[in-house]
Amino acid sequence: MVLDLVAAELEALHERISGRFTRSEPRSRVREYVTGLVAGLERKNGWTLAERAGEISPDGMQRLLRRADWDVDGVRDDVRDYVVERLGDPAGVLIVDDTGFLKKGTRSAGVQRQYSGTAGRIENCQIGVFLAYASGAGHALIDRELYLPESWTSDRDRCRAAGITDDIEFATKPRLAQHMIARALDANVPFSWVTADEAYGQVKYLRVWLEERDISYVLATRCNDDVFTPDGRAGRVDEMIAAVPAKQWRRISVGDGAHGRREYSWVRVPIRIAWAPGRGHWLLARRSLSDPTEIAYYICAGPRRTTLTELATIAGSRWRVEECFQQAKNEAGLDHYQVRTYRAWYAHITLSMLALAWLAGTKTEAIKGESGSKIRA
Repeated sequence: MVLDLVAAELEALHERISGRFTRSEPRSRVREYVTGLVAGLERKNGWTLAERAGEISPDGMQRLLRRADWDVDGVRDDVRDYVVERLGDPAGVLIVDDTGFLKKGTRSAGVQRQYSGTAGRIENCQIGVFLAYASGAGHALIDRELYLPESWTSDRDRCRAAGITDDIEFATKPRLAQHMIARALDANVPFSWVTADEAYGQVKYLRVWLEERDISYVLATRCNDDVFTPDGRAGRVDEMIAAVPAKQWRRISVGDGAHGRREYSWVRVPIRIAWAPGRGHWLLARRSLSDPTEIAYYICAGPRRTTLTELATIAGSRWRVEECFQQAKNEAGLDHYQVRTYRAWYAHITLSMLALAWLAGTKTEAIKGESGSKIRA
C-alpha cells in the first residue's frame, strides 16, 4: 500500500514536470535521477546515479544537469505548486535561510572562502539561499538562489567560464530572499507569515519591503539593533527588553524538537510611533529556561490582534527549514553534486527539492489515508 502511494506520487510529479522537457531522453532520465536521489546510496553523484539506472557511464546524468534542453525554473515552479497542493494552508509560513556547500578549488560558480552556517566557520564553499514552506501538513523547500559574491560578479571572465551570463549582477542574500518571496506572492502561495534569522531580520530594507506589501513577519535581529518606542525614543533592543518587569515573561512551548518540548520564556513590547489601521509592531524576546542570559530578539509586524503565543509559535517555526536542509542532504542528495557551472547547480538543487517534495507529499497523503481509514472504521 505504501509503495503504491510512493509510486503514485512520483508518477504525479513526473507527469506534472513532463512538459518542461523538449525531448524524451532527458524526460525519462530525470525520473531515474530523482529516484536515485532518494535511494539508499552512500553518495548520490553522476556515477552512482548512472550505475543505479543501469547506465555504463555518468555522461547522461551529467548532460541532464549541464546541457540538456529543459526548463529548470519551470520545474522549480512545478515543485512549488505541488507543495502547495499537498501542504498548502492560509496559515502557512514562508521561511528564509541559507546553507553552505563545501567545495574544493575556485572554479565552481560562486565559490569562495566565506562564512558557512552549516560548518559554523569560514570555509571554501558555495552558499545557497532557500525559501521553505511550512504548514500543519508538513514542510518542504519551494525556491532557491545561488549567492554570487562580489568577487565573482566583478570578474565577468570568471563568470562566463562558470556559465554565469553578463546580465546576472551582484545581489545580497536579503535581495535574493525578496526575489523568492515575490515569486511566491505572484504564484498566490497561501501563507500568513514570513520568518528568518538575524542575517535577514537585521536588514531594514527587507522589513520595509515586507511591510509595503502588507506581509506579516517575525524576523530575528541583533541585540544592538535600534528600534523606536511608541513615544518616539530610539533604543537598543537588548536594553528595552532588560527594562521589562520579570512578571511579564511567559513560559511558552513552541512545539517538539529533537530533544523534546522546546519551551522558553517569552515577552514582547510594542514598538513604532504609529501603527497602520489593524496592524501592530512588536519587539519579541526569547529567553532560555536553563540560562537566563541566553536571549534572542525579533522584530515583528502583523495583525493588531496577534497574541504573544502566536508570535512565539511563528518564531519557533524557523527550525523547520533546518529540518528541510537536514532531510534534503541526508535523504535527497542536496549536497552530493559534483558540478561546477551555474546552470548545473540550479538543475541539481531543483531536482533535489523535487525529491524532497515527493517525500513530503507522500507522507502527507499517507497520513490523510490513515485518517480516512480511521473515520470509516
